[in-house]
Amino acid sequence: APWELDCSYLPNNWPEGIIEFINYGTKYRPELNLALKSINFKVDKGEKLGIVGRTGSGKSSLVLGLFRMLEAAEGKILIDGFDISKIGLHDLRNRLTLIPQDPILFSGTLRFNLDPFNHYTDEAIWHALELANLKSFIKDANNNNDANYGLDMNISEGGSNISLGQRQLVCLARALLRHTSILVLDEATAAIDMQTDHLIQETIRREFSSCTVITIAHRLNTVLDYDRILVLEDGQMKELDSPKMLLQNKNSAFYSLAKDAHLVE
Repeated sequence: APWELDCSYLPNNWPEGIIEFINYGTKYRPELNLALKSINFKVDKGEKLGIVGRTGSGKSSLVLGLFRMLEAAEGKILIDGFDISKIGLHDLRNRLTLIPQDPILFSGTLRFNLDPFNHYTDEAIWHALELANLKSFIKDANNNNDANYGLDMNISEGGSNISLGQRQLVCLARALLRHTSILVLDEATAAIDMQTDHLIQETIRREFSSCTVITIAHRLNTVLDYDRILVLEDGQMKELDSPKMLLQNKNSAFYSLAKDAHLVE
């Protein structure tokens, strides 16, 4: 797929945050069966949508499709009414933000990891670090006479010299710095400490309150206060409704998942 296309037709403030899947299906290789099929739903600007389902239900495929790491095998995805298959990958991915399951960090300074293209001031970066609760950690490194402190602090390949929780928070700071109108959070399945998990969720609720947020949830309590929940099963939509409505129906797939998670009796 082209990295860049003429996207001059896109409004400067694109996207505002309306996402629509229309008869969407995708597959990992041409000879394989569809990993997702007949996906039809619309997310409004500023809506908070949780996506849940058992392992292999298609949750990650949905994210890969939105960022066009997987191309559509059928149907299409629109963002603010524009078909994303007609938009260059650079423009598309530059206007969306993903906090992935496994934090992606590179060998280099903290500043490089947060802002590799030097788009932001040091002041803006420090503000993002403060919001992500990392400012004190970096100041502590300074107090320990670490030769590389502050934004010049050295990060090893994959972030191996900082904890998993801190790697997650660096990715959160990166998202806070970019602050796009669409944020996708693929919740970490790894046992990150609950305090860090809670910190990330609270920060997203506060700082992205007017943004469209899609969370692939592995812990259901993360999305219980979201506007709607999409339940996937075998690559298809099983349910789409508010958490309250889904939990009122004891025959719902969401209720069954909540029961397994000991959130309901």
